[in-house]
Amino acid sequence: MNQTSAPAIPRSLFIFSLLYGGLCVLAGVLGTKLASLGHWPFFGDLAVESGIFAFLLLVVLSSAVAELFGRDMANRLVRYGFIPLIVSMVLLTFVINVIPPAPFWKDQDAFARLLGQGARMQFAGLISYGTSQTLNVWLFSRMAGGKDGMGRGRMLLLRAWVASLLSQIVDTVIFITISFAGQDLPIGEIMTGQIISKLILSTIMVPLFTLAFVSLGRKLDA
Repeated sequence: MNQTSAPAIPRSLFIFSLLYGGLCVLAGVLGTKLASLGHWPFFGDLAVESGIFAFLLLVVLSSAVAELFGRDMANRLVRYGFIPLIVSMVLLTFVINVIPPAPFWKDQDAFARLLGQGARMQFAGLISYGTSQTLNVWLFSRMAGGKDGMGRGRMLLLRAWVASLLSQIVDTVIFITISFAGQDLPIGEIMTGQIISKLILSTIMVPLFTLAFVSLGRKLDA
């Protein structure tokens, strides 16, 4: 009797995919805290929503997968990331608005205030996530050359840095525009501060973390 088995998933791809899905959910939760980045010359005091730390790791993971397995696989990872993202949004909305709190639990208002995003911000998050992550993968792979987008280590740090910088600018513009357009808010100032903060963090985190994850992936699959 002939037996067929499902193709094996590379160990690194399996682990990176699990981590990617978890970070998609965690980014929204962490985003409820505004973190101070301290005082910077020329820029002054900078602050950023804490979800950026998880989101930059998403950038790192998608770039690492593109480097190890090609652009198509990285794009597939980004698309699959919508699943945990949407499920977490639906569950949070359901728990906050439908499930009543226990009579002795007094933190419902705080819970709803911290974790309950409006429909407009949820929509903005989905659009900005999909657009910026797809752009990151495209830029990272495009700079590598070749049909598969795998750079095989060539200019890895530079590609990771440039792709993350440009994708974070696009992410910020889309999210803030959709979330706050038409409201009496200094959108330009908010956008500028967020972009500067994200560019600084991208420069510090993304190139070295991408190198580390690519190296880890190769060791896992050796």
